[in-house]
Amino acid sequence: MARKLTAKGEATRARIVAAAAGLMYERGVAGTSTEDVLTAAGVTSPSQLYHYFGDKRSLVRAVIEYQTESMLGFQKPLLSRLDSFEALEAWRDAVVEVQRARNCAGGCPIGSLAAELADQDPAARGDLNGTFGQWEGAIRDGLASLQHRGELDPAADVDQLSLVLLTALQGGLLMTQVRRDTDALYAVLTATIDHIRAHAPA
Repeated sequence: MARKLTAKGEATRARIVAAAAGLMYERGVAGTSTEDVLTAAGVTSPSQLYHYFGDKRSLVRAVIEYQTESMLGFQKPLLSRLDSFEALEAWRDAVVEVQRARNCAGGCPIGSLAAELADQDPAARGDLNGTFGQWEGAIRDGLASLQHRGELDPAADVDQLSLVLLTALQGGLLMTQVRRDTDALYAVLTATIDHIRAHAPA
């Protein structure tokens, strides 16, 4: 935002974004009205929402930023500690456990937003593409650290491998949401890790 907010204003804005993110994850963007957001955030005046965001599309973009920070906050520490294939498998297990804790509902917060917005809102699609780029980059950095430690062949294409792993993850998360179990997610991540392991030095 261009304007400088007071501490109270920052807190109110953050509360609105967090409430909107939760509702949009549960109901989708189209199924979440600004009135729903105001009620969930405990904000009584609609003018406050429009003061901070201007319109719903701006709020949606703030939600994308919120979910990006949340997702990368979980993923980056795990991926930055990759020093073995066992560590990569520990990342897989952590991802699977998050879905189990959610009872396999909701899927990926970023993927769900992308499915709903990519063909409808070019600005949101650009934001989401940037998010996936950051996520792919975090995976790439993790695989590069494996490569630097000699766990991957120097000729291995970590750019391609990181894209394959992220794509497998997104497909597995979707299957988890539909099937209401983590079997497909675990299977596809395990198969992809095995594919990456095939690039280890002989």
